[in-house]
Amino acid sequence: MHDAQLVAEPPAAGEKEPLAPGLKQRHLTMLGLGGVIGAGLFVGSGAGIAVAGPGIIVSYLIAGALAMLVMRMLGELSSAMPASGAFSVHAERALGRWAGFTVGWLYWFLLVVVLAVEATGAAQIAHGWAPSVPQWGWVLIFMLVFTTANLAAVKNFGEFEFWFAALKVGAIVLFLGLSLLAIFGLLPDTDPVGFTNLTGQGGFLPNGWSGVISGVLAVVFAFGGLEVVTIAAAESDDPARAVARAVRSAVWRILFFYVGSMLVIVTLLPWTSMKPGQSPYVAVLDHIGVPAAGQIMNIVVFVALLSALNANLYGSSRMVFSLAERGEAPRTLLKVSGGGVPRRAVLASVAFGFASVVLNLKWPDSIFHYLLNAVGAVLLFVWGLIAVSELRLRRRIERETPELLTLRMWCFPYLTWAAMAGMGGVLVLMLTDAEARPQLMWSAAATGAVLVVAGLREVRLRRSEHRDA
Repeated sequence: MHDAQLVAEPPAAGEKEPLAPGLKQRHLTMLGLGGVIGAGLFVGSGAGIAVAGPGIIVSYLIAGALAMLVMRMLGELSSAMPASGAFSVHAERALGRWAGFTVGWLYWFLLVVVLAVEATGAAQIAHGWAPSVPQWGWVLIFMLVFTTANLAAVKNFGEFEFWFAALKVGAIVLFLGLSLLAIFGLLPDTDPVGFTNLTGQGGFLPNGWSGVISGVLAVVFAFGGLEVVTIAAAESDDPARAVARAVRSAVWRILFFYVGSMLVIVTLLPWTSMKPGQSPYVAVLDHIGVPAAGQIMNIVVFVALLSALNANLYGSSRMVFSLAERGEAPRTLLKVSGGGVPRRAVLASVAFGFASVVLNLKWPDSIFHYLLNAVGAVLLFVWGLIAVSELRLRRRIERETPELLTLRMWCFPYLTWAAMAGMGGVLVLMLTDAEARPQLMWSAAATGAVLVVAGLREVRLRRSEHRDA
């Protein structure tokens, strides 16, 4: 084991990160595929079907197209200038220190709060299997296991995520295969279903386009998590090529899995049978006649939650490390192990994660409820800053180092502007939706608070620089 080292400066564009490269291309590819496939798809999609009917297919196409555009922009920037802080570094280079500080801390806050939801959700499932172990005991076990994995070499994180993602992807492929056989009446005791469920019960758009738009609001946040692959790319042997390949392969396949799943679900079952909070995947498997469908899906959701917990712990530690690297978080977090792991950054992230879990277990409907609301719309704010950063940096890279543009945004700048308009549209929808409005308000307040801190910090730094000059 080598002596620990302190990293003083962030890498310039085109330079490698000080963190040890330990992730292979297969790790990044599966992280890109599996990082976004979680409980939001397996369980949360039922809420979207309930409001949009078969039109949920269109809702997922719209939300998926927006996520694809954001990932293409982020892939372009991350392949040109890979860094452990990814879009936080890009925002700082494009807009200034205040932007990097704001987006970095907001994203870190988002990950460590959501981490508590995932740990608690996984513990609830495990407690159902083994009631003798209290729920808090399962949380403790999961947090210790994944903290240990993240404190060791980064390849451990990569291996965990590879197999987690492989199981989730395999489950969806098997689900799609069985569903298609049932649709065409090729399974025992099944008849072809035709288009009855797509056109009956009020037609393809039973609630009109307003239902489709409500469906977009219900499902768009399920695409969050793709961003971690661009953070992880900085710890691969060839970050520029690795992130470009991972982004190219992930966005199309994820859109296929999401839209394909919704298509077979609403084809096989009447949309009116779907209820929020209940997994439409379980309903389909029960309809097909798969034994113990509920328990099978419980296992898949359990793995999905642990996978997201692992990815969020990794992503939050690298984000706060990058903030420290740029002087925007305590410099003590810059300590890197001989194996190239920012252990103090991992411990800082898991410490807040533990605190969030305690809040979730003790006050799920009060303190933790407000924390969740405070991060409800943060993903859209992060996506918005990614788009603005891409608009600013693309021109600069074309002018100064065009050879770094190995992955380019489609139809620049028109699709970038279109993506920004789409994000604005979702924010307007949240403002007009009674259930989503509190999330938007609390998230705006949290963002405003971070912006105030960033502004005060910027004033102090400029005064210091002026005195030194």
